[in-house]
Amino acid sequence: MKKTFTININGLIYNIEEDAYDLLHNYLLNLKKHFGDNEEGREILTDIEARISEIFSEKISGDTKVITYEYVEEIIKTMGTPEDFAEEAGEEEDIRHSGKKGQKRLYRDPEHRIFGGVCGGLGAYFNMDPVIVRIIFVILTFVTTGTGLLAYIILWIAVPKAITTAQRLEMYGREATVKNIEKSIREEINEVKKNYDKFKGSDTNAKIKKSVNKAGEASYNVFRVIFKLAVTVLGAVLIISGFFGLLGMISSAIIGYSFVQDWPLVWSPELRIPEFLNYFIDPDAVTPGIIAVGILAGIPLLAMLYIGSKLLFRYKSNNVAICLSMTGLWLLALLFLVVISTSQAFNYKNRSSVVITSNMKCDSCQTLYLNLADALYENYIKTDWDIDNFKIAEKDGVTFLIGNPKLNIEKASGNSFIVTVKKVARGRSPENAREMAEDIIYTFEERDSLLIFEPNFVIDKNQKWRNQEVKITVKVPEYKSVYLDEKMTAIIYDIENVTNTWDKDMVGKTWIMKPEGLTLQDTQQISN
Repeated sequence: MKKTFTININGLIYNIEEDAYDLLHNYLLNLKKHFGDNEEGREILTDIEARISEIFSEKISGDTKVITYEYVEEIIKTMGTPEDFAEEAGEEEDIRHSGKKGQKRLYRDPEHRIFGGVCGGLGAYFNMDPVIVRIIFVILTFVTTGTGLLAYIILWIAVPKAITTAQRLEMYGREATVKNIEKSIREEINEVKKNYDKFKGSDTNAKIKKSVNKAGEASYNVFRVIFKLAVTVLGAVLIISGFFGLLGMISSAIIGYSFVQDWPLVWSPELRIPEFLNYFIDPDAVTPGIIAVGILAGIPLLAMLYIGSKLLFRYKSNNVAICLSMTGLWLLALLFLVVISTSQAFNYKNRSSVVITSNMKCDSCQTLYLNLADALYENYIKTDWDIDNFKIAEKDGVTFLIGNPKLNIEKASGNSFIVTVKKVARGRSPENAREMAEDIIYTFEERDSLLIFEPNFVIDKNQKWRNQEVKITVKVPEYKSVYLDEKMTAIIYDIENVTNTWDKDMVGKTWIMKPEGLTLQDTQQISN
């Protein structure tokens, strides 16, 4: 009983006895030492392993499943050892006419081919020039009316191509020994080197080099011009944007509006910075806040000017010092603005509310009609922008904030209509928040069964924005109705009803409060 191993040679798996494995392993190590570890040596060793794999495949094609010591000895005797084929330095022979002769096999020659390599392979098999074989095929094709071409195609399909070095040796009738494999590979490498050196020194190579150099130089010049033009345009755009951006920002902060607001790529919003900040922060923090915002917005605009001028005029300057200075100043402004913002954020810490309840004087009314008054401040709004549905209005030289109330309808616990107005605000303390809520100005008018609500509530001119809200609730007794005028879409908000009708679809209809909730009253009931 002998121990066996599984080995992989040239991508194929074989079982080999232990003593045979040791012999083969030492043999391959000797070949590797002889041929070296360079690219040429590795290629020779790869072809030798491919030939050994072919012999192994032939040996175990029958009942034999394991490679024995005797098989390896036979392969080494056939292939030869480095000691057997040591040559004198400088000795060169043509592999096609040297070495021990063996049995020839017909292959297609890929190195001497025009189409499939059939003529090259036949020339090697019959020791003829491939050109003569090609001439014979052409003559046969014309003489036999295409039979020669058909024979060529059949040979192309049937005859294998000489891929490995061993197959190329067999094509010339030489045994695939280590010596012949080495010679074949070295001759191929030398032939490639000679062809390359010949091409390198030819006029064609010189012309190609000259053409490539000219094309490269022309492409370089074109790209250089395009790059310079792009840099110039970018520099001009940065200068224009930076300049008018600074101009717009300064005019917004000092004059009160930007007179370049319609220009592209500049500071364009119609924003009065001092007035804007006055609605949110305390008066003593407005000026420092404006300075901080100006630095935060101005330094990037100055950087645009600087980079644009550098790109356009290409002057030298201490870029690092300027960059560090501007970055340091920008970070200081950011830190200062964070400190101010943090201190002002305490103004929104607490939330409080004030509720005003009004009982309707019309106890006999079965239907309450809800309507919306005309907007008093529509013509006094100063800007198009708003803050959380707040707008800035100005009347008689007084500037103030106006907001939109939200109206809901609920079921009353008694038999009377009730209207509650809840004013909500935030402040630094609960007491301050309550004061802010009390200062909200909102009114509605009662005329028998008609309620007319104002479309806006007003924040006193001396107060700041503290997220003020006005929530109106109309409470309807059971089996009494409420009619929503079409104008009410401006203030009604998420009114619950039995049919889940959207707010905008509830207007222009009468709704009756039933035990299950607010229900649309049909036309017949209304007429009765």
